[in-house]
Amino acid sequence: MQFICDAPEQTSWFRIETEGEAILESQIMGHAVEKHFRQAWDAATATYRSTASHFIEQNIGLKAYVQRTMPVFLTLRDAEGNGLATAMLPPGGRNDPSFKIIIVGPENRDPYPDHGEAIRKLGEHFGLILDRNRCYPYR
Repeated sequence: MQFICDAPEQTSWFRIETEGEAILESQIMGHAVEKHFRQAWDAATATYRSTASHFIEQNIGLKAYVQRTMPVFLTLRDAEGNGLATAMLPPGGRNDPSFKIIIVGPENRDPYPDHGEAIRKLGEHFGLILDRNRCYPYR
């Protein structure tokens, strides 16, 4: 996981970068982020076109390409490493009005009552407004 930013109450946001990390997040949080991560990864790799002429070099830029083109998956963790919330932001964390941002807590519960300030900090980091009405899908 890649550190993204600190949040209030000794919490931090991290980017989920691998399928293994997504699997762990699904297990810890009791939701299906693993499935969504895998689908996004597969869709991004399907559009990758290598510019390398040698077979052995064809996937050198694949990981960077995938991370640029797929949604950004993040986890909010406390100082002990406990999972508190999971977020899916548009590719590159850039504003995209057509992208459905999703932020959920354990077992898809609403994370805003307990972690609203941490979610606001994440939005501030990326220059996004991450309000509950737009980002929490289970009202």
